[in-house]
Amino acid sequence: MMIGFSWSNNHPLSHGAAAANTISANQPLSGDQTIVSAGGIFALGFFRPGKVSSKNYIGIWYNNLPGTQTVVWVANRDKPISDRYSSQLIFLDGNLVLLLNESHQTPIWSTNVSSSSSSPAVRAILGDDGNFVLKDMSNSTVWQSFDYPVHTWLPGAKLSYDKLTKTHQILTSWKTSGDPSDGLFSLELDEKNSQLLSRWNRSKQYWTSGPWDGKIFSLVPEMRADFLFNFSYVNNVNESYFIFKMYDPKGISRFFIDVAGQIRVVSWVQGVGWNWFWNHPTTQCEVYALCGGNGVCNHNYMDLPFCNCLKGFNPKSNHDWGLNDFLGGCVRKSELQCEKANKDGFMLFTNMTWPENPKYLSIQIEDMKDCASICLNDCSCTAYSYNIHDRCLVWNAELFNLQQLDQYEGYEGYGKSIYIRLAAEEFEEFASSKRSVKKTIGVVIGSVAAIVVLGIVILLILRRKKRSNVEGFLVVFMYRDLRRATKNFSEKLGGGGFGSVFKGRLPDSTLIAVKRLDSISQGEKQFRTEVNTIGNVQHVNLVRLLGFCSQGIKKLLVYEYMQNGSLDSILFRQNDSKSILNWKTRYQIAIGIARGLAYLHEKCRDCIVHCDIKPENILLDAGFCPKVADFGLAKLMGRDFSRVLTSMRGTIGYLAPEWISGVAITAKADVYSYGLMLFELISGRRNSGDGRMKYFPIWAANVAVEGGDIMSLLDARLDRESAEPEEVMRVCRVACWCIQDWEVHRPTMGQVVQVLEGVIDVEQSPVPRVLQNMVEDDGSLVFIEKISSSFTSNKTSQTQSISLSASLLHNCTP
Repeated sequence: MMIGFSWSNNHPLSHGAAAANTISANQPLSGDQTIVSAGGIFALGFFRPGKVSSKNYIGIWYNNLPGTQTVVWVANRDKPISDRYSSQLIFLDGNLVLLLNESHQTPIWSTNVSSSSSSPAVRAILGDDGNFVLKDMSNSTVWQSFDYPVHTWLPGAKLSYDKLTKTHQILTSWKTSGDPSDGLFSLELDEKNSQLLSRWNRSKQYWTSGPWDGKIFSLVPEMRADFLFNFSYVNNVNESYFIFKMYDPKGISRFFIDVAGQIRVVSWVQGVGWNWFWNHPTTQCEVYALCGGNGVCNHNYMDLPFCNCLKGFNPKSNHDWGLNDFLGGCVRKSELQCEKANKDGFMLFTNMTWPENPKYLSIQIEDMKDCASICLNDCSCTAYSYNIHDRCLVWNAELFNLQQLDQYEGYEGYGKSIYIRLAAEEFEEFASSKRSVKKTIGVVIGSVAAIVVLGIVILLILRRKKRSNVEGFLVVFMYRDLRRATKNFSEKLGGGGFGSVFKGRLPDSTLIAVKRLDSISQGEKQFRTEVNTIGNVQHVNLVRLLGFCSQGIKKLLVYEYMQNGSLDSILFRQNDSKSILNWKTRYQIAIGIARGLAYLHEKCRDCIVHCDIKPENILLDAGFCPKVADFGLAKLMGRDFSRVLTSMRGTIGYLAPEWISGVAITAKADVYSYGLMLFELISGRRNSGDGRMKYFPIWAANVAVEGGDIMSLLDARLDRESAEPEEVMRVCRVACWCIQDWEVHRPTMGQVVQVLEGVIDVEQSPVPRVLQNMVEDDGSLVFIEKISSSFTSNKTSQTQSISLSASLLHNCTP
């Protein structure tokens, strides 16, 4: 969660180039004046956070980065001023102080250097490392901002524990994105172990980095792929501290704790913006009390907002919740009436995580009614739960850290139940709804009975037609029936790494696609277990598995039939102009595929990694709605088997680098393949089938970064006037983002969905090094110019193209 600010019209102090980075005794700072570090990297002056804030603060921010202002340090974070023009940052008695006006001698903020110092400070200098330093006459440092971090840890600064004074340097979050005062979340060094700790309200620990092993923090595995930062740990008799630097001395990075309590490490990439490296905790709901008292955190971040109030509760501050500040939590719509206990009641909430600190009652409890009665008779009791071990748990006062698990489709039953105490007024509202439902039940009960009878008849008919028993939602077919339905497997629709697909028709005229699996070695029990797992995964953008056949070595899967076949059969068709997919359809296909993969990765009980995303495995129904096919088969076949088949059956052009390096595969491998497929959607040609097309991602990134003709990237067969340039740019940027070399730099499919739907913006990412090497190995940036000129009618001169390409590769992160 980045923090953005509005720019003010700042100007350096007018005391010469040599003094532009300095405040001296006779040159105070006021109004719109700023000082700028010698290399122009950082600026210091007054700023206002947010677009409408009237509060002013003294702070340090990146001076030369485009876009929103990124502040890294604030002096008077808890004491803002209203008028910066009558205020001054000035030297007074050897200290740098902030005064409201010349006549007001009580500082709003001060460096608080001891007056006993033999050599008082005479000037303050802002360095290119972001450190604001007070120097005395002998040029010795008497105070520095690095010793007083706010929410940001910069390269070269320490995050330390002083063993002599027993004090910590602490990063503390901003209260909100528009208020830099102390928030509830902090990060500090554990004085007992070489690790970092995140705390809520300076007390409750909710995250740890794990101990330092000399190279990485044990619970931050992303650091194994570190090629940007060099972390180190020092422990001596006086202090212990962590410090980090950039491998590239010209690089720009920061480590900060955001307003929502997550630790984020980011680096700046020219032409791209802040590039995420890692963040912890990995999910928002792991942050303690993020949604406040009586607030519920939703694990599925795709469903915004991620904080909601329990039924019977409202946000304590609608204004704060509108700004995504949920820490105030929720309050009851109707107050409890403890003196009239029978007026209160309990509402059941299922698939939840229990709030913290339950009280286990040691007295003998006969049943749930006894547990409810105990809670009802205690005025401070707000909730109870009766668990399977016949123990009664009760909670008092506000409920913190409630999490709703049923937002994960397929996770129902894995959470816990809790009964929340509500006032009678709330139940009257619910009872009214139930009465209307009961009236409806009386009207439809006859129809339900008829449907049941009809269902029995249909079931008998199906059995007579030799379809076997139903396991869950899947039909178990006999092999002879599928051979008859496919006319002895005569009409082949296609083939892939796991077998061939045939068109079939059931006796009731339902069209099906039957996949005959080859070389399968699984046992019967394992096959049925995994097929049932896949069969219960249903989404509008996933091909539905209708059933299967498992007779000895004969293993077949039965899918719904897709009228328009596979994406590759239409996308790469060159001669039939009537069947060309227009841009609007391609864009919707891109979104649909992303939604399907996001479901597999993020909303199923177990993350299902497809491992073979390519146009051949994307099927289109009658309305060209895309459906991911063969999902879960990599899991079904086993990872080693899948890897061999994928590399041998002609789809190496879609493989993520980690496949080749042999490291463990995650869902980000699918993200990489999806990115490559997006380039094919844009160009209408295969990345690997045409010699020049393997350079298309390089050229596309070049155009996106340098602001070229984005429409020149489109399939030449398309009517460019019907395409939205903003959508083409968005797809191009998402594609470049997805194919980053390091999987931690790629987005999740959930983030891809949000970008394509326009919920969040995305800036251009750097060109992956793998693709850069392809260009360098083939010799030449000149080749890109030839490729680009062959694709577009707006030809760029050779000199311009070489310059643009060289600039792009020069600015890429290694």
